Amino acid sequence: MNYNVLVSDPLAEEGIEILRQFCTVDEKIGLSEDELVAIIGEYDALIVRSGTEVTARVIEAASKMKYIGRAGAGVDNIDTDAATRKGIIVANAPEGNTLAATEHTMAMMLSLARRIPSANVSLKKGEWKRSRFIGVEMNEKTLGVVGFGRIGREVAKRAQSFNMRVVAYDPFITPERGAQFGVEMMTVEDLFKVADVITVHTPLIKETTHLINTDSIATMKDGVRIINCARGGIIDENALAAAVASGKVAGAAIDVFEEEPPTNSPLFDLDNVIVTPHLGASTVEAQKNVAESIAHQCIDVLKGGAAKYVVNAPMIPPELQETIEPYARLAEKMGRLASQVVDGAITKVEVTYAGDLIDMRQNLKMVTRMAIKGILDPILQMPINIVNAEFVARERGIAVAETTTEESHGFKNLISLTIRTTKGEETISGSVFGKNRVRIVAIGEFTMDLIPAGSIVISHHIDKPGVIGPTATVLGRNNINIGGMQVGRVKAGDEAIMVLNVDSEVPDAVMEEMRSVPGIISATFATL
Repeated sequence: MNYNVLVSDPLAEEGIEILRQFCTVDEKIGLSEDELVAIIGEYDALIVRSGTEVTARVIEAASKMKYIGRAGAGVDNIDTDAATRKGIIVANAPEGNTLAATEHTMAMMLSLARRIPSANVSLKKGEWKRSRFIGVEMNEKTLGVVGFGRIGREVAKRAQSFNMRVVAYDPFITPERGAQFGVEMMTVEDLFKVADVITVHTPLIKETTHLINTDSIATMKDGVRIINCARGGIIDENALAAAVASGKVAGAAIDVFEEEPPTNSPLFDLDNVIVTPHLGASTVEAQKNVAESIAHQCIDVLKGGAAKYVVNAPMIPPELQETIEPYARLAEKMGRLASQVVDGAITKVEVTYAGDLIDMRQNLKMVTRMAIKGILDPILQMPINIVNAEFVARERGIAVAETTTEESHGFKNLISLTIRTTKGEETISGSVFGKNRVRIVAIGEFTMDLIPAGSIVISHHIDKPGVIGPTATVLGRNNINIGGMQVGRVKAGDEAIMVLNVDSEVPDAVMEEMRSVPGIISATFATL
């Protein structure tokens, strides 16, 4: 059978040649959405980079499509939900540019330390000002790696060969896992205090946006050097420029920007700042690697096999969809809640099934993976789904266990999710009532009837008069509406729990105000 593949962004020739051995390949670069919609129905597979927007409208018109490949790590330009609903496999090539980004980071660090770009410009002007470009050695310096995924680990390995001490921060990596790489794991606050050089390798999410800012820079060593070859927006560029200008930061090397291409960046006017136009993955080898990876995966899928780096969840078999979907949805919501209420690096996730669920043993693996997806989604930028959830958890040193029991504590069915971290553990339980009415029925030892949706505030407090009212008043004073309230306790006068459904996000400053209310032990905002 002959398959037609459309390549709509520039792809290395090595990948094109692999495809041509099995498929008919059309290279059509720069198509508009309308042009793509007009022709996409002719193709069995589509391969893109970052230039083509694969929208729900495009996917809806893709009547023969079996595979969409992204020659690179991100899939932000592909509507993976629409593809999943259509039964189309979406895959990427996350490892192909790891070494390219790693080596660019090292090049930036060394160029910064030895002031190579400025020295190059000066000498080409006919100047011979050696004393002006005295650098520093990396030997015995402390490198702080923020984000200890694939690239962070490779950077650490190379820094250690320079006899650097490496410390790292990653919310999913335990100290024991870090020690296996010869790296000391610590909080990001402590990392900022001890590092001579800081390099960031995290996704850009709410928690990492402007992670390096005026306040965090103030806690750093005088003369620190900062590198960003990850994502624009992790560093507040105005704050960084001010810190370099003042001398607090000795220099910076920036490959990515909040706005690309950047215009009128304050960093461009500073001699101690090295900038490159998002070149982290721009090597011949990286482009070849991602092209070959995505082409091989395309052929595997068209032959009826699986893609190695699938980023969307396969469809549930039609005969099981109505039964499984509510449990999968509940497990994901429970995971999302759990990841937002625990402290410390996660070491183990245990999912326990009880009641009628025992009879569904053969299908519980998917539900477990949806729970892991919910745990990892709020923090990781990479797509997490039932295909890669356990792999990503294992890669980050998180053990996953799945058990069944007949004891369902009075519920017809019950899912209990226990997360163990370096600072303790938390258990969240949920149940499905009727065909699809999902509820969280307990957090720890406290029972409730919580619809797992929207925004909530969870507080632990002393069960006494004068606590709940002032806490709710804080929200009202800040124009945050409460849509529902539940309270629970085990014994009068001891610790109790309150869960508030709120109609909008609660800013950190308001949460701090709530925590200051006498009698409040802890308060957490979560989005489900």
